[in-house]
Amino acid sequence: MYRLVLSFLCLLIGSSALAQTGPAENPRVVIETSAGRIVAEVYADKAPVSARNFLRYVDAKRLDGISFYRTVKVQDHFGFVQFGVQNAPARMYPPIKHEPSSQTGVKHLDGTLSMPRLAPGTARGEFTISVGDQASFDADPSRPGDNLGYAAFARVVEGMDVVVKIMDAPVSPTKTLAGSFKGEVPAAPVRILSVRRLAP
Repeated sequence: MYRLVLSFLCLLIGSSALAQTGPAENPRVVIETSAGRIVAEVYADKAPVSARNFLRYVDAKRLDGISFYRTVKVQDHFGFVQFGVQNAPARMYPPIKHEPSSQTGVKHLDGTLSMPRLAPGTARGEFTISVGDQASFDADPSRPGDNLGYAAFARVVEGMDVVVKIMDAPVSPTKTLAGSFKGEVPAAPVRILSVRRLAP
């Protein structure tokens, strides 16, 4: 009887220790596109507000059927691609609190997913993927004015070749989106077929 009780207590202590080891692993998402598959790790531990915002778009399937509508190529393997709901009322959630890289520690390195915005706290359902390290997107308190940068929250762990292919595709010299992004709109935008959490 004593050994049975002792074994039960050891089991309880072990279970309690496991429960206190910290948060579950960061979720991964699969972005299936017409150009191939991209997998990203979402930093729910470091950037919880931005990560939660992205995941609610994923879980509600609001990113299915959209496209990479903007590509900015500064030089070979340096620039970014952009996708999102393009302010479609039926797809948008309210804006979220801004999480600067100085707070989260998530820098804009090659493959980083981030949230473009106007004023801090206006980001919603638009997202970029950096190609090459983009330190200019990080918060920098030494700069004047609005120096909070963009909110980085995830990073590509598989499929950067697909991201580069999207960035390298031809752009239209004349197309714009509501009068903006001339020279940055893909001639044939890559479609996002689905975005889903990767099963653990």
